[in-house]
Amino acid sequence: MLAAALAAAVACSSGTRGLVPPGTTEPDKFLFGKGNAALSAKKWLSAREFFKQVVETYTASQYRPDAKLGIGDTYLGEGTSEALVLAINEFREFLSFYPTNARADYAQYKLAWAHYKQMRNPQRDQTETREAIKEYEIFVLRYPNSKLMPDVRTKLREARDRLGDSDYQVGYFYWRQRWYPGAIDRFRGLLKNDEAYSGRDAVYYHLADSYVKVKQDAAALPYLEKLVQEFDKSPYLPEAQKLLATLKAQAQTKQ
Repeated sequence: MLAAALAAAVACSSGTRGLVPPGTTEPDKFLFGKGNAALSAKKWLSAREFFKQVVETYTASQYRPDAKLGIGDTYLGEGTSEALVLAINEFREFLSFYPTNARADYAQYKLAWAHYKQMRNPQRDQTETREAIKEYEIFVLRYPNSKLMPDVRTKLREARDRLGDSDYQVGYFYWRQRWYPGAIDRFRGLLKNDEAYSGRDAVYYHLADSYVKVKQDAAALPYLEKLVQEFDKSPYLPEAQKLLATLKAQAQTKQ
Protein backbone atom coordinates (compact mmCIF):
# COMPACT_ATOMS: atom_id res chain seq x y z
CA MET A 1 0.00 0.00 0.00
CA LEU A 2 2.79 2.39 0.93
CA ALA A 3 4.66 1.67 -2.30
CA ALA A 4 1.49 2.23 -4.33
CA ALA A 5 0.83 5.49 -2.55
CA LEU A 6 4.37 6.71 -3.19
CA ALA A 7 4.11 5.79 -6.86
CA ALA A 8 0.83 7.67 -7.14
CA ALA A 9 2.35 10.69 -5.44
CA VAL A 10 5.30 10.72 -7.82
CA ALA A 11 3.02 10.42 -10.83
CA CYS A 12 0.83 13.22 -9.57
CA SER A 13 3.71 15.56 -8.78
CA SER A 14 5.39 14.92 -12.11
CA GLY A 15 2.24 15.48 -14.10
CA THR A 16 2.13 12.00 -15.62
CA ARG A 17 -1.20 11.05 -14.04
CA GLY A 18 -3.72 10.58 -16.83
CA LEU A 19 -1.02 10.24 -19.49
CA VAL A 20 0.23 6.77 -18.61
CA PRO A 21 -2.30 3.94 -18.10
CA PRO A 22 -1.98 2.08 -14.80
CA GLY A 23 0.23 -0.97 -15.06
CA THR A 24 2.29 0.29 -18.00
CA THR A 25 5.65 -1.48 -17.72
CA GLU A 26 7.65 1.05 -19.73
CA PRO A 27 5.98 4.42 -19.16
CA ASP A 28 8.85 6.37 -20.74
CA LYS A 29 8.56 4.34 -23.94
CA PHE A 30 4.79 4.75 -23.90
CA LEU A 31 5.01 8.53 -23.51
CA PHE A 32 7.68 8.82 -26.18
CA GLY A 33 5.55 6.82 -28.62
CA LYS A 34 2.56 9.02 -27.91
CA GLY A 35 4.70 12.08 -28.46
CA ASN A 36 5.89 10.84 -31.83
CA ALA A 37 2.35 10.01 -32.90
CA ALA A 38 1.14 13.48 -31.94
CA LEU A 39 4.14 15.06 -33.66
CA SER A 40 3.36 13.17 -36.88
CA ALA A 41 -0.23 14.43 -36.63
CA LYS A 42 1.05 18.00 -36.14
CA LYS A 43 -0.56 18.20 -32.72
CA TRP A 44 2.25 20.34 -31.38
CA LEU A 45 0.96 21.01 -27.87
CA SER A 46 0.01 17.40 -27.20
CA ALA A 47 3.30 16.12 -28.54
CA ARG A 48 5.21 18.60 -26.41
CA GLU A 49 3.41 17.50 -23.26
CA PHE A 50 4.30 13.86 -23.86
CA PHE A 51 7.91 14.65 -24.66
CA LYS A 52 8.26 16.92 -21.64
CA GLN A 53 7.01 14.14 -19.37
CA VAL A 54 9.84 11.94 -20.63
CA VAL A 55 12.47 14.65 -20.26
CA GLU A 56 11.38 15.90 -16.85
CA THR A 57 10.27 12.65 -15.20
CA TYR A 58 12.45 9.89 -16.65
CA THR A 59 15.87 11.52 -16.51
CA ALA A 60 17.72 8.22 -17.01
CA SER A 61 15.54 7.06 -19.89
CA GLN A 62 17.12 6.04 -23.17
CA TYR A 63 14.33 8.03 -24.85
CA ARG A 64 15.17 11.28 -23.08
CA PRO A 65 17.59 12.68 -25.74
CA ASP A 66 15.14 12.03 -28.57
CA ALA A 67 12.30 13.46 -26.51
CA LYS A 68 14.38 16.62 -26.03
CA LEU A 69 14.71 16.86 -29.81
CA GLY A 70 10.98 16.23 -30.10
CA ILE A 71 10.24 19.26 -27.95
CA GLY A 72 12.33 21.39 -30.28
CA ASP A 73 10.53 19.94 -33.28
CA THR A 74 7.14 20.89 -31.83
CA TYR A 75 8.27 24.50 -31.56
CA LEU A 76 9.57 24.40 -35.12
CA GLY A 77 6.21 23.00 -36.17
CA GLU A 78 4.39 25.94 -34.63
CA GLY A 79 6.65 28.27 -36.57
CA THR A 80 5.85 31.52 -34.76
CA SER A 81 8.67 33.91 -33.90
CA GLU A 82 8.31 33.08 -30.23
CA ALA A 83 8.24 29.34 -30.89
CA LEU A 84 11.35 29.50 -33.09
CA VAL A 85 13.26 31.19 -30.28
CA LEU A 86 12.21 28.39 -27.92
CA ALA A 87 13.21 25.80 -30.52
CA ILE A 88 16.68 27.32 -30.72
CA ASN A 89 16.97 27.03 -26.95
CA GLU A 90 15.94 23.35 -26.98
CA PHE A 91 18.45 22.41 -29.66
CA ARG A 92 21.25 24.37 -27.99
CA GLU A 93 20.52 22.60 -24.71
CA PHE A 94 20.55 19.24 -26.47
CA LEU A 95 23.99 19.95 -27.95
CA SER A 96 25.20 21.03 -24.52
CA PHE A 97 23.81 17.96 -22.73
CA TYR A 98 24.50 15.37 -25.46
CA PRO A 99 27.40 16.62 -27.61
CA THR A 100 28.40 13.10 -28.69
CA ASN A 101 24.89 11.76 -29.23
CA ALA A 102 24.27 10.03 -32.56
CA ARG A 103 21.68 12.70 -33.40
CA ALA A 104 23.83 15.70 -32.57
CA ASP A 105 24.02 16.47 -36.29
CA TYR A 106 20.21 16.59 -36.39
CA ALA A 107 20.16 19.04 -33.48
CA GLN A 108 22.71 21.29 -35.18
CA TYR A 109 20.76 21.06 -38.43
CA LYS A 110 17.52 22.07 -36.73
CA LEU A 111 19.25 24.84 -34.79
CA ALA A 112 20.46 26.35 -38.06
CA TRP A 113 17.04 25.77 -39.64
CA ALA A 114 15.32 27.73 -36.85
CA HIS A 115 17.50 30.73 -37.70
CA TYR A 116 17.01 30.12 -41.43
CA LYS A 117 13.24 30.27 -40.96
CA GLN A 118 13.62 33.75 -39.48
CA MET A 119 15.72 35.23 -42.28
CA ARG A 120 14.26 38.48 -43.56
CA ASN A 121 14.10 40.06 -47.00
CA PRO A 122 17.36 41.57 -48.31
CA GLN A 123 16.12 45.08 -47.54
CA ARG A 124 15.63 44.21 -43.85
CA ASP A 125 17.93 43.43 -40.93
CA GLN A 126 20.13 40.40 -41.65
CA THR A 127 20.94 39.31 -38.10
CA GLU A 128 19.12 35.98 -38.42
CA THR A 129 20.72 35.36 -41.81
CA ARG A 130 24.15 35.73 -40.25
CA GLU A 131 23.16 33.40 -37.40
CA ALA A 132 21.93 30.79 -39.88
CA ILE A 133 25.19 31.00 -41.81
CA LYS A 134 27.19 30.61 -38.60
CA GLU A 135 25.25 27.53 -37.50
CA TYR A 136 25.36 25.91 -40.94
CA GLU A 137 29.12 26.48 -41.10
CA ILE A 138 29.47 24.81 -37.69
CA PHE A 139 27.52 21.86 -39.07
CA VAL A 140 29.84 21.56 -42.08
CA LEU A 141 32.89 21.51 -39.82
CA ARG A 142 31.56 19.12 -37.19
CA TYR A 143 29.54 16.63 -39.22
CA PRO A 144 31.22 16.19 -42.63
CA ASN A 145 29.81 12.69 -43.09
CA SER A 146 26.22 13.43 -42.08
CA LYS A 147 23.47 12.40 -44.46
CA LEU A 148 22.01 15.87 -43.88
CA MET A 149 25.02 17.52 -45.53
CA PRO A 150 23.49 17.97 -49.03
CA ASP A 151 20.55 19.92 -47.67
CA VAL A 152 22.82 21.89 -45.34
CA ARG A 153 25.00 22.97 -48.26
CA THR A 154 21.91 24.05 -50.20
CA LYS A 155 20.54 26.05 -47.29
CA LEU A 156 23.95 27.54 -46.55
CA ARG A 157 24.22 28.75 -50.14
CA GLU A 158 20.73 30.25 -49.93
CA ALA A 159 21.59 32.04 -46.69
CA ARG A 160 24.83 33.40 -48.08
CA ASP A 161 22.99 34.58 -51.18
CA ARG A 162 20.43 36.35 -49.01
CA LEU A 163 23.22 38.21 -47.26
CA GLY A 164 24.87 38.91 -50.62
CA ASP A 165 21.58 40.23 -52.02
CA SER A 166 21.42 42.66 -49.13
CA ASP A 167 24.90 44.00 -49.84
CA TYR A 168 24.28 44.08 -53.58
CA GLN A 169 21.14 46.17 -53.21
CA VAL A 170 23.04 48.74 -51.18
CA GLY A 171 25.77 48.86 -53.82
CA TYR A 172 23.21 49.10 -56.59
CA PHE A 173 21.54 51.98 -54.80
CA TYR A 174 24.86 53.81 -54.66
CA TRP A 175 25.42 53.02 -58.35
CA ARG A 176 22.02 54.45 -59.31
CA GLN A 177 22.76 57.54 -57.24
CA ARG A 178 26.06 57.83 -59.13
CA TRP A 179 28.08 57.60 -55.95
CA TYR A 180 30.56 55.27 -57.56
CA PRO A 181 33.21 55.14 -54.80
CA GLY A 182 30.55 53.87 -52.40
CA ALA A 183 29.31 51.35 -54.96
CA ILE A 184 32.85 50.10 -55.57
CA ASP A 185 33.48 49.59 -51.85
CA ARG A 186 30.21 47.70 -51.38
CA PHE A 187 30.61 45.48 -54.45
CA ARG A 188 34.22 44.65 -53.68
CA GLY A 189 33.33 43.82 -50.10
CA LEU A 190 30.60 41.48 -51.27
CA LEU A 191 32.96 39.57 -53.57
CA LYS A 192 35.63 39.40 -50.87
CA ASN A 193 33.19 37.89 -48.39
CA ASP A 194 31.54 35.51 -50.84
CA GLU A 195 33.32 34.71 -54.10
CA ALA A 196 30.61 32.18 -55.00
CA TYR A 197 27.68 34.58 -54.63
CA SER A 198 25.07 33.39 -57.13
CA GLY A 199 24.31 36.91 -58.38
CA ARG A 200 27.92 37.89 -58.91
CA ASP A 201 27.34 38.55 -62.64
CA ALA A 202 25.39 41.66 -61.65
CA VAL A 203 28.13 42.59 -59.20
CA TYR A 204 30.83 42.14 -61.86
CA TYR A 205 28.99 44.35 -64.31
CA HIS A 206 28.10 47.19 -61.97
CA LEU A 207 31.51 47.12 -60.32
CA ALA A 208 33.21 47.33 -63.71
CA ASP A 209 30.89 50.11 -64.81
CA SER A 210 31.58 52.00 -61.59
CA TYR A 211 35.31 51.78 -62.24
CA VAL A 212 34.80 53.09 -65.76
CA LYS A 213 32.77 55.99 -64.43
CA VAL A 214 35.66 57.03 -62.15
CA LYS A 215 38.12 56.59 -65.05
CA GLN A 216 39.79 53.43 -63.74
CA ASP A 217 39.38 51.34 -66.88
CA ALA A 218 42.20 48.96 -66.03
CA ALA A 219 40.45 48.01 -62.79
CA ALA A 220 37.23 47.32 -64.69
CA LEU A 221 38.71 44.83 -67.17
CA PRO A 222 39.17 41.82 -64.81
CA TYR A 223 35.54 41.93 -63.71
CA LEU A 224 34.21 42.12 -67.25
CA GLU A 225 36.41 39.18 -68.19
CA LYS A 226 35.15 37.19 -65.21
CA LEU A 227 31.56 37.88 -66.24
CA VAL A 228 32.20 36.67 -69.79
CA GLN A 229 34.10 33.59 -68.63
CA GLU A 230 31.77 32.48 -65.83
CA PHE A 231 28.34 33.27 -67.31
CA ASP A 232 26.92 32.37 -70.69
CA LYS A 233 23.29 33.32 -70.03
CA SER A 234 23.54 36.43 -67.89
CA PRO A 235 21.32 39.39 -68.83
CA TYR A 236 24.42 41.52 -68.29
CA LEU A 237 26.50 39.55 -70.81
CA PRO A 238 25.74 41.58 -73.99
CA GLU A 239 26.55 44.91 -72.37
CA ALA A 240 29.60 43.45 -70.66
CA GLN A 241 30.94 42.13 -73.95
CA LYS A 242 30.46 45.53 -75.62
CA LEU A 243 32.12 47.38 -72.75
CA LEU A 244 34.97 44.88 -72.66
CA ALA A 245 35.59 45.28 -76.39
CA THR A 246 35.52 49.07 -76.08
CA LEU A 247 37.99 49.12 -73.20
CA LYS A 248 40.37 46.74 -74.94
CA ALA A 249 40.23 48.82 -78.12
CA GLN A 250 40.96 51.99 -76.17
CA ALA A 251 43.86 50.31 -74.40
CA GLN A 252 45.39 49.25 -77.73
CA THR A 253 45.00 52.78 -79.08
CA LYS A 254 46.95 54.19 -76.14
CA GLN A 255 49.86 51.81 -76.68
